[in-house]
Amino acid sequence: MDSLQAKKARAKGRDEYLAASFRGANILITGGAGFIGSNLAIRLTAYGANVTLVDSLISEYGGNLFNIEGIKQQVRFNISDVRDVHSMQYLVRGTEYLFNLAGQTSHIDSMQDPYTDLDINCRAQLSILETCRAFNPDLKIVFASTRQIYGKPDYLPVDERHLLRPVDVNGINKMAGEWYHILYNNVYGIRACALRLTNTYGPRMRVKDNRQTFLGIWIRRVVEGEPFEVWGGEQLRDFNYVDDVVTAMLMAAVEDRANGQIFNLGASQVVSLKHLADLLIKVNAGGKYIVREFPEERKRIDIGDYYSNFEHIQNTLGWQPEITLEEGLRRTLEFYRVNIQHYL
Repeated sequence: MDSLQAKKARAKGRDEYLAASFRGANILITGGAGFIGSNLAIRLTAYGANVTLVDSLISEYGGNLFNIEGIKQQVRFNISDVRDVHSMQYLVRGTEYLFNLAGQTSHIDSMQDPYTDLDINCRAQLSILETCRAFNPDLKIVFASTRQIYGKPDYLPVDERHLLRPVDVNGINKMAGEWYHILYNNVYGIRACALRLTNTYGPRMRVKDNRQTFLGIWIRRVVEGEPFEVWGGEQLRDFNYVDDVVTAMLMAAVEDRANGQIFNLGASQVVSLKHLADLLIKVNAGGKYIVREFPEERKRIDIGDYYSNFEHIQNTLGWQPEITLEEGLRRTLEFYRVNIQHYL
């Protein structure tokens, strides 16, 4: 295992390399006022990039202007929808890197309103790629995909060779959106790659409900001093702190070795939901939870235990998570103790 000094030296060298790579670069982030998009924008502005954010600010999808409060004078912000072809034609011109993060993330919503999910996570992705092909085929695209497309795992940890068997409409549409990007890389030479994210958490995540992640509502309850619910409790999961996810996206963007590739993200630390709940309470120095059975509507689309094998991105790009789960939870709680009123 690396020493703390070795980790710090590696992180410092990588950060200097990324800062030099993105300084002065023209960046477009779809879903830029959302959880991951805003954290990515904060990092890129610190690197001196020229950042344009596009977000529809539809309340169900996670965009929040407070997410970019600290950088609003340093970015260009466009309130638009990725389904708006004319807007995207304008926005992609001159862009060097497109971080394509906009999407509908709720699995339950996708089952209740499948056509909207299809429109955002599938059709809009094809439209974006066609727009890039016509107006800016030289840009690089990093697409935010999801581990949900694997469905219920046949084996653990899950690697990129695992069969894809989505268990809900959201997973099917995200799978299609991902493969459109790989297809356009392979056929049209539009450099693109996809990262299959696992459970991402951290500051600026959605906490007012469980549309984005169950951990968000846990964080809210703990900060408010209320008990939270743990469904099941024995299921195994892996978690990535958002700063580590941002680093993976930036490394995938600047490295041509990533072109046409699909990468799992993941963590070495695998925990049960009950262990995660106990750790959250420990880090918070207080709190309570109630273990309940999965609700029926969730049980039908639940995938059971899941954790990723991330050796492909580790071997190809040198990425590995740096922030421990305990440290990530501590940083997240610190953020929401101060800012919770902006996320309710």
